[in-house]
Amino acid sequence: MAWVYILKTKSGKFYIGSTENLDTRLKHHLRGATPSTKRLQAEALLLKQEYSTIEDARVVEKKIKKLKRHDYIEKMVKDGYIRLLPR
Repeated sequence: MAWVYILKTKSGKFYIGSTENLDTRLKHHLRGATPSTKRLQAEALLLKQEYSTIEDARVVEKKIKKLKRHDYIEKMVKDGYIRLLPR
């Protein structure tokens, strides 16, 4: 199993990622042990969604990142569901 997740940073921005081990990855982000979020200072997990493979999760992660629409990401977080399919 794999996950796509959305974190909130201290500056109010979103960080979107994917992983096969959500618990470990989250701990690294929140401790500042991950280069990608060390400077952003991840604050909280807002949304997570499970996928059958890491490949599917990465496809969805990239689709979310390409959206570049803060309001669409906010709606996903509010609804608690990522509305994008891997294919």
